[in-house]
Amino acid sequence: MPDRRAFLIASAAPMLLPSAAKGANERVSVALIGAGGRGRRVLEAFRELGSPAPAVCDVYQPNLAKGIEAADDGAQGYGDYRQILERSDIDAVLIATPDHWHVPMMLDAVSAGKDVYCEKPMSHSISEGVRAIRGVRATDRIVQIGMQRRSTPWIVEMQKEVAEGAIGTITMARAEWNWAISQPLDNSDLDGELNTAGFLGGAAKSLEPMMFRKWRYFWAFSGGNMTDQGTHLMDVIQWFSGVGPPRSAVCQGAVIGMAGSETPDCFSASFDYGSFLASWNLNYNNDYQNGWTIELLGDKGTLVMNGAGYKLYGAPWRRNPEPIKAHEDRLPTIPHVRNFLECVKSREQPNAPVEVGHSAVCGPHLANIAFHRRSMAFLNPEATEVF
Repeated sequence: MPDRRAFLIASAAPMLLPSAAKGANERVSVALIGAGGRGRRVLEAFRELGSPAPAVCDVYQPNLAKGIEAADDGAQGYGDYRQILERSDIDAVLIATPDHWHVPMMLDAVSAGKDVYCEKPMSHSISEGVRAIRGVRATDRIVQIGMQRRSTPWIVEMQKEVAEGAIGTITMARAEWNWAISQPLDNSDLDGELNTAGFLGGAAKSLEPMMFRKWRYFWAFSGGNMTDQGTHLMDVIQWFSGVGPPRSAVCQGAVIGMAGSETPDCFSASFDYGSFLASWNLNYNNDYQNGWTIELLGDKGTLVMNGAGYKLYGAPWRRNPEPIKAHEDRLPTIPHVRNFLECVKSREQPNAPVEVGHSAVCGPHLANIAFHRRSMAFLNPEATEVF
């Protein structure tokens, strides 16, 4: 369907002519910035696909040591990412830092001539996302946001089927994530040396150990699970529905089991997209289905997706129905990394460019604003301003 709220910010910045494409057999050298668990896992995908990894950066010495171990033999370790950007032998950087560093590092990297694979969520705020798009589009760099569902074969297949009318017109969408992982945060001393100023980056004046260990649960560094997990799920809803960010959002939430956290470990958000409604609920105090689920409800059928695959149901609904189509598969990272590496060589746009990264997280950002205001929050059609 045509999108009344099509996201057009990219047109505000001039597109430069792309640099010469790399040869098909030329390997893309990548440096890891942020060597925590997720960063090292994504680096494994780069390594499996043949990318050299000659440099690693982290402000926490234990993570830096583990990152160097996961990289090339003889890889150089750094405490300041800017030193990596000065190296001419590095083609791209993998950014897997806390959220508040994503856009500053991304913009520094593209300005230094590096291509970027950046973990989601792309931004720490809506205005920061707008700045990211304009900054990236003022260069010829390739940027992929780490939203791997965009490159997962079975999800891509189902998006095409939904676009062709498999479930008809979508009238409601529901996203949910349940994990029984909430517990009081650990505020004991860290095991190794941390460059506190390098971690904070001006986002806060002081740092407790639990704020570093679980940075996703503090507003200075993250949008919480609303943006962390919500970027993935709300993006799929918008992608399959053919729309941009929502018009408005409301949200309620609470910290139930994760004592010490600022961001909710249980919340319920609702979004108005104009042509349909959507909800996004998370509970880290319950393990029902133990993961994520997306339900797309159309006037001709229903699509249910989760970490194990999908089930497509027809209409009208029958008691204990058998799906008319089903598929079980995992959710790998390698296809998304492969897409990025191919685009670095071809200079074509990847599956999750900065415009998609911004659009995907706008709804979750808007819900967080509504949560803090304790009232409905609205987004303009260009997805640049909140009112």
